[in-house]
Amino acid sequence: MTERILIIDDDARLSAMLSDYLGAAGFLVERSLTARDGLAALARTAVDAVILDVMLPDLDGFELCRTIRARSATPILMLTARGEEMDRIVGLELGADDYLPKPFSPRELLARLRAILRRGLPPTPDAAPTLRFGRLHIDRSSRMVRVNGEEKSLTSYQFDLIVALAENAGRVLSRERLMDLVKGEELDAYDRSIDVHISRLRALIEDDPRRPRRIITVRGAGYVFAKTQDGEA
Repeated sequence: MTERILIIDDDARLSAMLSDYLGAAGFLVERSLTARDGLAALARTAVDAVILDVMLPDLDGFELCRTIRARSATPILMLTARGEEMDRIVGLELGADDYLPKPFSPRELLARLRAILRRGLPPTPDAAPTLRFGRLHIDRSSRMVRVNGEEKSLTSYQFDLIVALAENAGRVLSRERLMDLVKGEELDAYDRSIDVHISRLRALIEDDPRRPRRIITVRGAGYVFAKTQDGEA
């Protein structure tokens, strides 16, 4: 099945170039030059991913990201003109799955797009459908995380991150190893976006995110996912 991509960017020349490039790679591409048109397109047609620019004429891209995420789990790749760290952190906190600073290589955008789309694929047949850690259940088949039966809202990146941690419970994983497990590629060792996602996961699954007992920081080494917590069988 051909995957459908929505580009929301007011740079008509850039979006046309990306549309042609992604079309040649086998995607169906729709373009919107404003946030309003982008929301209308999303209401009209289901898409597999959104490429979203931060700078839009009628609505801040961050606010649009928040709006899209409140309505669906559609993967979002944000484009930032400045590439500043704060822009990236804000985008990730609001639910973006990945970000790419301008100017960028179309090949890199395609690689990142394919990576976030792969995260939505069903689990392999030999994988246990549900990972259970006391009151925390991670359901691979439905890509749902529940704590005490309550469903938690995760982006596709955050879901794959918690799966990577849970599958390696008890092992210390560096930031670079986690990025490799989730994205399937080597990234800059100084890229701290993984910390933003870890913080978000803690806010969702920990009793006290400031004193985490499930996803624990190992100073100078990375993170470890605890197999059990006090009071668990």
